[in-house]
Formats: sequence, C-alpha cells, structure tokens
Amino acid sequence: MKRWHRPRGTADILPPESRRWQKIEALIRSVARRYGYEEIRTPTFEYTELFHRGVGDTTDIVQKETYTFEDRGGRSLTLRPEGTAAVMRAYLENGLQARPQPVKLYYIMSIFRYEKPEAGRLRQHHQFGVELLGSPHPLWDAEVIALGYRAVRESGLRRLELRLNSIGCPVCRPRYREALLEYYRPLKEKLCRDCQVRLERNPLRLLDCKEDRQYAEEAPRSVDYLCDDCRRHHEAVKGALWDLGIPFREDFTLVRGLDYYTRTVFEFVHEELGEKAALFGGGRYDGLAEALGGPPVPGIGFGLGLERWLAALEAEGVRGDEEEGPDLFVAAPGTEGEHLLPLLEGLRDRGFWVETDYGGRSLKSLMKLADRKRARWVAMVGAEELERGRFLLRNLATGEQTEHPLEDFESIVTAALGGGVRR
Repeated sequence: MKRWHRPRGTADILPPESRRWQKIEALIRSVARRYGYEEIRTPTFEYTELFHRGVGDTTDIVQKETYTFEDRGGRSLTLRPEGTAAVMRAYLENGLQARPQPVKLYYIMSIFRYEKPEAGRLRQHHQFGVELLGSPHPLWDAEVIALGYRAVRESGLRRLELRLNSIGCPVCRPRYREALLEYYRPLKEKLCRDCQVRLERNPLRLLDCKEDRQYAEEAPRSVDYLCDDCRRHHEAVKGALWDLGIPFREDFTLVRGLDYYTRTVFEFVHEELGEKAALFGGGRYDGLAEALGGPPVPGIGFGLGLERWLAALEAEGVRGDEEEGPDLFVAAPGTEGEHLLPLLEGLRDRGFWVETDYGGRSLKSLMKLADRKRARWVAMVGAEELERGRFLLRNLATGEQTEHPLEDFESIVTAALGGGVRR
C-alpha cells in the first residue's frame, strides 16, 4: 500500500467537483426550510447497541457491514451505518417530545458501511435524510415523500419512478409472516444461504433478496393481510400522492432493508443506476422508539445518498455550474498587485468572486491563468496603467476591452458584473 493512499471505498472530493456537492447541499437546505425542517447533527459514532436494537440483529447492515470497535474504556462503539436510529436516540435523550409535535428534522451526514465499493455507494458515503417524529397521520407520509421528490426534481432529475408498499403493523404482520413461512418453507433448499437463515428469523427479509428475486414475485402480498387501520392508512397515503400529482407504482415485494419499518415503505428508482436502482427510499417506523427503550413515538423518513444522486444527474446530462470560474480576475504584472488589495476586498464585500496572483508573473502568463480559471472578466493593471491612474477591463467571453479611471474601479467593475451580488 502506498504511504499516501486513501482507504478503499472512500473518495476525495476535489474542486471543481466539490462545487456540485455545494450546489446539492444548498438545494437540500432550501427545500427543507420550505417544508419547515431544521437541521440536526448527531455524533459520527454511537454505542453499538443502538443499531442492534434499532436497525435489527438480522439485517445485513448489523451482521456484515458495521464498523465496530472498542474504545479504551472497553465500550463497544459503531460508526453510524444509517441516520434514523441516531436521530431517534437524540430525540428521546434531549426531550424533544416536549416541543410542538411533530418535530421535523433533516441531516447531511457521512454514513459508514463495510460493503463492496461500487458506483455511487462507498464504504464512507454521504446521505441527506429527513425524519418527522411525533405523528402517525398518513398525510405526513405523503408530505415526506413530496419533499424528497421536490428536491430531486429541482436538481434536474426527471427519469424517476416511485415504488410504494405497506408492510402492516404488529397487529396484522403476524398473519402475513405465517403466510410467508407457509410459502417459503417448501422452497428452503432452493434459497441462497442467507435466505435459509432469514427464513425462520425474519421472513420479510426474503422479499429483499436480489438472488432469490424470482420467488419473491410469487410470494403472498402484504397488502392482502393488512388490518383495517393499516388499510385505511395506505389508502390515505395513495390518495394524497394522487392529489399531489406524484406518480407511483405499487411494488408488493418492497420491504426495505431495516427492521424498524412499519406500514408505509417507499423507494424512488432511477433507470440509469443499474441493477441496484434505488436512488433513495424510506418509510414509517412507529415502533423504533420502543425498540430503543423509549415511549411510543411514531415517525416517517427517508435517506438519500448524495453520491447516487450526483451519479443520476450525470447520467441525465445535468452537470450544473461546477465549471464556473471567478467573476473577476485581476491581472497585475510584477509587484503592482499589492496596490490593489483594498479594491479587491471592496468587490468581495459585495459578494463577488475575485481572484488575482501575487507571484510576479508576466501579463501573458496572468491572462493564461485567468483563462484556465474560467474567469468572466479580467481587469489589467500594469505599471503603465497604475502610473496613469487607469485600468483595462476585458470580457473574456466576447473579447471586448475598455479603459477606465482607476478611481472608479469598484463602480465600473460592479456594473460590468451585473451590479449586484452573484453569490
């Protein structure tokens, strides 16, 4: 292994790619604010038991994918493999039940899972998540779905499909579990090794297996076993989505990969992401707080991987403005740049992106540098211009060049750049 080499399954996000990330993160914050969601930031690691009790001992995440270690005090800690359990822990620990309900939270965080690295899914990846805690009303399910749909649509994505299902609740799920066992037990020897273990421990996981997909297509449907309350809830969610104009398809094999889900589960898939086509997904988790030892707290949320989001945008040819450059590059050959510092700061006060170079380069080199940086305008101030109290302003897109008094530098440049703050 090279001395300076990032760990497998991680990535460096460098300029100009980081500008795409900033744009997505700004969009996330804008959409979340419009729906009344506030940001939450939880620790990068939690006590391991939180994820065993919340996510579930039989899930692939807990059995195969967590980064777990002991600290110097002998305590077992785990880098967070998902965001919901940590947010629920924070809700319970910090007394957020006392606030007006529901509490609406969002996060942008790193997620850690030891799995085979693939496009859009790394061992350390990044996730935008939304959690609404404190209400069981089905219209919140629809609004959470609408928030995620709005975010990805406003980013430019179009080739999306929403898949929806209901997996019931503790009242009706036992009947469905028995129906699955009756269907799958005769098939046990044909199932993959993991599914043979899941069969008795958590048969719903069988529907989530990619290897045994052909059996899941013919398995009993959870919606046929819903109790009256779950059926009404599911119909209300579907009705709200119709009212919102969000198209969806019912997918009766959709269960999601975590044990805490109840009733509504959903995924948005994108046709360009290949076999594992889920762009993002989530669902309702009304039993999670009790699984963590707290009082009943209904909840609904989703997680959206930023790497997959950006990959989908690229697949649709939506690159954003990551190739943009400075509003103004000041080309001051030799040592003339030191006289211009106050002028540069004045433009930065107005919010403009302004760059220069203090390395004593020639004008020709500075113009090449401005072009490489994709600057919109260049202000040229050499020794001759400085002596005459003048500067040259060139539009790099059109090649048009004009001369102006140096004392009017800020007002002339501001007018050329559009007269207002661009960022």
